[in-house]
Amino acid sequence: MQISVDEAIASRHSCRAYKSDPVSRATIEHILRVASRAPSGSNIQPWKVYVLGGDVRQQVSAAIQAHRAAHPEDSREEYQYYPREWREPYHSRRRACGWGLYRLAGIEKGNRVASFEFAGRNFDFWGAPIGMIFTLERDMEQGAWIDLGLFMQNIMLAARGQGLHTIPQAAFRGWHHAFRQLLGIPETELVVCGMALGFANEHDPLWNYVTDRAPLDSFVRMQGI
Repeated sequence: MQISVDEAIASRHSCRAYKSDPVSRATIEHILRVASRAPSGSNIQPWKVYVLGGDVRQQVSAAIQAHRAAHPEDSREEYQYYPREWREPYHSRRRACGWGLYRLAGIEKGNRVASFEFAGRNFDFWGAPIGMIFTLERDMEQGAWIDLGLFMQNIMLAARGQGLHTIPQAAFRGWHHAFRQLLGIPETELVVCGMALGFANEHDPLWNYVTDRAPLDSFVRMQGI
């Protein structure tokens, strides 16, 4: 599959429905090798990724789901992802994203049980055959988070070049204690997020839930041009 960089960027979205079709190890290695060309400060390449498939992926999913069922409030977030106090325009954007997705999934506002179960699909990697867990060593500073983001974006774009889809998943940061030992992730590493990788299930309406983007003049300030 040959697509341009622009096509890869434009067609990338957070896919929430996957086929069970396998993704070969060779394809995964190709994607990661290409993605590793991401820039990093002084070429420190701080990213670490645990790639999960088969029984291991299922064991991780089962461990998280079992822990959530027994201790639904026991999320131990490794870091604060969202603002502590919401304000505009970010609050409205978040609500539009969330409620648009819930409407598509047939979940009514206020149905906490359905919302909890729906959120749990994150931990099955939305049915994708491949899951990834990204970590950074705890002594890394803020620049390493930028480096990791660039690496992850490269993975998502390289995946599109192979006809695959992805979704980055911050939800895993709250349940690292349920699978850390299973994967041998040392306490010296901070679990940043997960990512699903696979072929989109285009028969599921959730596969192509695409959010809008703000116009350029809302975030761009050109000077001297």
